[in-house]
Amino acid sequence: MARVFLVLVACFCVHSALCLEASSSLGAKSQSQARKESSSCGCANLKRTAALETHLEENTVDPAAKYDENVPDHPTEEPQTAKKSSQMVPVPGGEFLMGTDDPGNPEDGEGPQRLVHVDPFFMDVHEVTNRQYQSFVSATGHVTEAEKLGDSFVFKGRLSEAVKSESQVVADAPWWYIVKGADWRHPEGRDSNITDRLEHPVLHVSWDDAVAYCSWLHKRLPTEAEWEFACRGGLENKLYPWGDELTPEGKHYANLWQGKFPTENTGEDGYVQTSPTGPKSGKDKVKKGGSYMCHKSSCNRYRCAARSHNSPDSPSSNLGFRCVSKHQP
Repeated sequence: MARVFLVLVACFCVHSALCLEASSSLGAKSQSQARKESSSCGCANLKRTAALETHLEENTVDPAAKYDENVPDHPTEEPQTAKKSSQMVPVPGGEFLMGTDDPGNPEDGEGPQRLVHVDPFFMDVHEVTNRQYQSFVSATGHVTEAEKLGDSFVFKGRLSEAVKSESQVVADAPWWYIVKGADWRHPEGRDSNITDRLEHPVLHVSWDDAVAYCSWLHKRLPTEAEWEFACRGGLENKLYPWGDELTPEGKHYANLWQGKFPTENTGEDGYVQTSPTGPKSGKDKVKKGGSYMCHKSSCNRYRCAARSHNSPDSPSSNLGFRCVSKHQP
């Protein structure tokens, strides 16, 4: 079965496409142990309005079930310019155990584990790149929410001192800054660019920006169930797409944080930031997957069952996406 990884997810290549054999060995730490070590990477603080500082749902609906519904396709008119879409792979569909009864972050609604059916679909092999998003913007004139509002959330590790001096620190997560001029073309603010990162995942796109891109290609964002089904690749009760051990035989299968978060990233996996790509209810949108900022001592959300959320108008420098479709476009 094709093994695919990620979405509008909290991403980055991390979101390297994962097509790996399962490891039968159990990781050194169980989810319960990992839970004791995890706190937060601060992503939950990256919201534009205090009104959206709520849980996933303000009603009696089970928070783990709200994103399981299928999202309808909303194709737009065919643009006149050529499209540079990602290669897609078929995911055959079927039943699988979604979520977990041993959540790493119980407050995120990772449980309970339940049997879910997913229809067949196609999924992008890689996350949407800067080059692909550039084609979309050139064809449609789309202006992202970060560009409209004039700022976005950026991890401080790659910011220049000049940018830091004119930026606002996010309360309760001082490694995040609200940076003026940060957008998909300028990931670290006005003095940065994507010239040498055209094949990296596009950043600073909100949920609405991602939906607009997918619709342009007659695709859509995956449901949470579709994402997790693809992530698991036919394996049951495993932490990661390849098994239970994070780095089997010392090999890195995802772009995560190594070292002490958030002060030191040793880059043992080869990257300290992004790497090249090789639901209907509630106010917030779900995020699946990890990012280059994920570490067992902070978010620990690079597990298949992990989930988090944010308001649909909140882009950041560690959030990307990929598309799905019921048919091969």
